[in-house]
Amino acid sequence: MEAQQVREQINRAARRGESFLFGVDYELREGFFLHPPFDSSPIRFKVGAVSNASPRTFPDDRPSDLSVTRSDREAYLRKFGILRQGLLRGDSFLANLTVRTPVATDCSLEEIFHRSTSRYKLLLPQRLVCFSPESFVRIIDGRIHSYPMKGTIDARLPDAEERLMADYKELCEHYTIVDLIRNDLNMVARDVRVDRFRYIDRLKTLRGEILQTSSEISGLLPEGWQSQLGDLIFRLLPAGSISGAPKSSTLRLIRRAEGCERGYYTGIFGYFDGCNLDSAVMIRYIERDSDGQLFFRSGGGVTIHSNADAEYDEILTKIYLPIPAHP
Repeated sequence: MEAQQVREQINRAARRGESFLFGVDYELREGFFLHPPFDSSPIRFKVGAVSNASPRTFPDDRPSDLSVTRSDREAYLRKFGILRQGLLRGDSFLANLTVRTPVATDCSLEEIFHRSTSRYKLLLPQRLVCFSPESFVRIIDGRIHSYPMKGTIDARLPDAEERLMADYKELCEHYTIVDLIRNDLNMVARDVRVDRFRYIDRLKTLRGEILQTSSEISGLLPEGWQSQLGDLIFRLLPAGSISGAPKSSTLRLIRRAEGCERGYYTGIFGYFDGCNLDSAVMIRYIERDSDGQLFFRSGGGVTIHSNADAEYDEILTKIYLPIPAHP
């Protein structure tokens, strides 16, 4: 389905107070819309406590991890160089650079979906699986909330939490993304405020915990927002946390640096229950190409203070399965 058709379907269903699942890709070209969301579609999802997937067990319950089959640091450094030139010109203050890394695992996409513990999960069979920890927006009783995540560190490192919170580059990046999201929400809401600034999230993986910093920004939606919910969502896209600031010139810079389309990676998906909305940014994402090769997509924010080698190490840190290890 074309993304603009998804927008129109959201408007109609939300106006009628009907529940649905939706998703759109980063380029706003392709999407899906399930109404009702618990029908026989092969698409499987979990948003918070809501899911259309029946519990599954697998004969081998031994935790499985991902292995990187080819790591191209030089390609990343070339893309980083293009981005840095744009930052020096003033095209951007913060830009999200992403890469596609070949990986291997003995888990199927379906098994990864069922065994992962993330708040947000999506399975498009034989195509992709997403196990995202990051909200896009939540709408609760007419108030819209966003929770951008910026800043990652391996929790096993000595004084990891203190190092992450004291990192000057990460602090600058976080200030920038909070300001961007606040400006975005001001386009659709009033009384926009930062409710929590730079708190720690702990994410469990087979290799142990990783730490990420998040903030919470919220605003009050106008009366009758349900009738234009699709328009509201699309006005905020692409998500600020996976693009950058200022958004329009940063998007052009990202296209030059990355040199390929992202597709559903860093798009969004969400569930509307007839009253409230919960949605996710499609990060922590594995896709299968036509030859059966698996690729893990990952990225991170780049500022003028970024170090290329450190940024590359961070995107490798983000290649994981959120399947807790057995004690």
